[in-house]
Amino acid sequence: MSNAANVSTAKPKIGGAVYSAPLGSTLPVDAATELDAAFKSLGYISEDGLTNANTPESEIIKAWGGDTVASVQTGKEDSFTYTLIEATNIDVLKEIYGQDNVTGTLETGITIKANSKELEEHCLVIDMILKGGNLKRIVIPSGKVSEIGEISYADADAIGYETTIQAIPDEEGNTHYEYIQKPTAGGV
Repeated sequence: MSNAANVSTAKPKIGGAVYSAPLGSTLPVDAATELDAAFKSLGYISEDGLTNANTPESEIIKAWGGDTVASVQTGKEDSFTYTLIEATNIDVLKEIYGQDNVTGTLETGITIKANSKELEEHCLVIDMILKGGNLKRIVIPSGKVSEIGEISYADADAIGYETTIQAIPDEEGNTHYEYIQKPTAGGV
């Protein structure tokens, strides 16, 4: 039976929606628990929000004569794409260029080294608020920046880093976890 109350939209959690931490950080197992201090906010993302490509790839097996006799899953990519727009946030810069390639602070001066060093696998958490104030949290135990879009410097647009994260299976074979729950009595 259909229920319109189950239809929802998603808004970012106030104070940031995407958080990054080193591998091995304590991961949340629900939508409301406060994040481990190792998680750093990557600030605002663009109005395009977040997209998740979580599609199985399959190969069709045909019998002689053309009948389809089987469909075999050959893979299942799980990636997330969003555009980070806080261009002077040190944690955003480390996410894009690598932890060891960004030094300093805005006050003392930030130095960024652009090179071909491989970016690190790390944990990510994405927090959002659904219709009715319900909380949704996506936890990526191990993710890696697999693609960065062109960076545009223009008068009319915020500098943005279109970022694609490839979710990598954990020891249980899961690429990400999703938790949804009503907010606790104290609010978000």
